[in-house]
Amino acid sequence: MTTVTASRTTLNFSAGPAVLPECVLEQAARDMLDLDGTGIGVLEHSHRGPAIDRVFDEAVADCRAVGDIPDDFEILFLQGGASMQFAMVPMNFLPAGRTGDYVDTGSWTAKAIADGSKAGAVHTAWSGKDGGYRTLPSPGEIQWSDGAAYGWYCTNNTIYGTAWAEPPQCEAPLVADMSSDIFSRPIDWASHDLVFAGAQKNIGPAGVTLVIIRRSMLERANTDLPAMLRYDIHAKKGSRYNTPPVFGVYCAGLVFKWIRSLGGLEAIADMNRRKAAILYSAIDESNGFYSGHADPACRSLMNIPFTTPSAELDAAFIAEAAAEGMSTLKGHRSVGGIRASIYNAFPEDGCRRLADFMAAFAASNG
Repeated sequence: MTTVTASRTTLNFSAGPAVLPECVLEQAARDMLDLDGTGIGVLEHSHRGPAIDRVFDEAVADCRAVGDIPDDFEILFLQGGASMQFAMVPMNFLPAGRTGDYVDTGSWTAKAIADGSKAGAVHTAWSGKDGGYRTLPSPGEIQWSDGAAYGWYCTNNTIYGTAWAEPPQCEAPLVADMSSDIFSRPIDWASHDLVFAGAQKNIGPAGVTLVIIRRSMLERANTDLPAMLRYDIHAKKGSRYNTPPVFGVYCAGLVFKWIRSLGGLEAIADMNRRKAAILYSAIDESNGFYSGHADPACRSLMNIPFTTPSAELDAAFIAEAAAEGMSTLKGHRSVGGIRASIYNAFPEDGCRRLADFMAAFAASNG
């Protein structure tokens, strides 16, 4: 599983659910009919049978290997999407009399703050809302609370196209929403205590959420909760307390193997930097025809929102690009314009194809 070249004619720039490696889709198609020669497809096996034991065991092992995840972290595959974590984290780790600190860098952190406030006391340590979420804070701008239960940030902001180059320094346990850039580059595990990500951007299909949690933090989790909301129960049951999203975990396991076959996260990071540079160069060298949303100092490698000189030209760009086989380039409604999402499995050739289109469109309409 080493190919990153797309043979499909339509380029999928969707922010999620997003493009998956073709080799993963091809293997999944075969295993839907017959997994491991059992004569039963992956969608039909019991989640407690030996065939699915193998799927889960390998998914956990390959996740740990590809992410270089230390042994003192537990790897969980949960349900409810990343948005469920907005409630589960404070319900498990925000006791009475303590504060959860949040760095508000976009819509998803704002939603996490709203859900966290229903579980306990929260504090917004910094907010980029007034500036249109175009930038990220410098270390001195973040006002952490004394004795906070945890600090929370989002590593990559899908809608606004910003990304942290390094995690913020926080005395409290650090929680990271990595939904849109997990395994796109190496992760600093020493700085983090809980990392989570919805699968549907860089890991697999929608329906499974990856949670990676330090065991010492897990031991402090609130046990006075319904079973489905307790991290410790999911950990003890190997992510199979109830019937899990087997197919999503299976696909994630194939994606982990694919990343390893490419050379791991360092190789993936190099590839992602090259891809993003192609499109940022097309924006920066357009003589002002294109304008990026994010501050250049904190640009995302995954999501690139930009505009032309007018809403009318934005619409024309999207329509003409679609006619050329470039799909789902419309920007999020809160930003407008155009957005190219180029996750791990998006081909580098596709970025060159979009850049060529951008140059031609600017020449015709500038």
